[in-house]
Amino acid sequence: MRSPFEIGGQIVRPGEKVTIDLPVGSFSNHMPAVMPVRVIHGRKPGPVIFISAAVHGDEVIGVEIIRRLLRASSIRRLRGTLVCVPVVNTFGFVGGQRYLPDRRDLNRSFPGAAKGSLAGQLAHLFNTEIIKRCDFGIDIHSAALHRVNLPQVRFNSDNPETLETAFLFGAPIVMEAPLREGSLRKVAKENGVDVLLYEAGEALRFDEFAIRVGLKGILNVLKHKGMIGGRKISSPKNLPVYVKSSRWVRSPVGGVFRALTTIGDQVRRGDILGYVSDPFGDEDQQIESSDDGVIIGRTNLPFVNPGDALFHIGQVQKMKTAGKNMEAIEKDIEADPLFDEDEII
Repeated sequence: MRSPFEIGGQIVRPGEKVTIDLPVGSFSNHMPAVMPVRVIHGRKPGPVIFISAAVHGDEVIGVEIIRRLLRASSIRRLRGTLVCVPVVNTFGFVGGQRYLPDRRDLNRSFPGAAKGSLAGQLAHLFNTEIIKRCDFGIDIHSAALHRVNLPQVRFNSDNPETLETAFLFGAPIVMEAPLREGSLRKVAKENGVDVLLYEAGEALRFDEFAIRVGLKGILNVLKHKGMIGGRKISSPKNLPVYVKSSRWVRSPVGGVFRALTTIGDQVRRGDILGYVSDPFGDEDQQIESSDDGVIIGRTNLPFVNPGDALFHIGQVQKMKTAGKNMEAIEKDIEADPLFDEDEII
């Protein structure tokens, strides 16, 4: 029999599934605020993995991914321990806001401090109660407000096993991303915990395809880590497109933006991606691609200012196979029997 799992001063025994509310103070109206955590502590030994979402309060897609994960039959006989935190930034989530009430970015506030700012206290709580108790993590994000991201996994390239896990996740795009100061991923790495970052969809919206990619990807990782068995969860038949670097194409002028391309489209350097015109339609400014690659993110706003980010282009070396692989991954996700009505509702 495994030893119990302790978190937030509470004990979770082997075979138990427990929801624990970690206190994070109170709202301005004196209503208690908590960081809800669901712990599934398997009877058999295995890794301890956390799945987190809504570090930015308006990035809600991860909440739905975690909800479906907790309903999946695959985790009923879990080996190891699964720690799910669907809403990290309680204050931002309740207000539908990316940041905290003091306008601080939680994902630039780690490791935080027990008596610091509100962001610092939340970061400290997550670091001490979640990160330091785990062996690996998956942090779920979406694009910022008024933008959308193609489903993609970002990772730090210094660990070959993390690279392998990123590809096994099965998202259309796998991209190297440096560890930023104050981020959850950076402080986790400093504690010996590698974290995959899943980026997909847009703020305050659910995207069914992005949700399916995220759920299947997490199950693939749990399978790879030896935490689940049962129904075979295969590695992707077609490798994700590997992006070494990326660049934003910005608007040279302000005006009315009309896009000709969208996320997932392959583009060549010099291709016309869209137009920005003045409100009278007298002049059109062409927006051209800066690189050969795949559009992995774009703005949804029809009105832009000079310098606004319009298209995020991931630079791809093997353009010939990129489109075929992404199309095959999309078909594979849509046809997967995992996503029947009982799993989704």
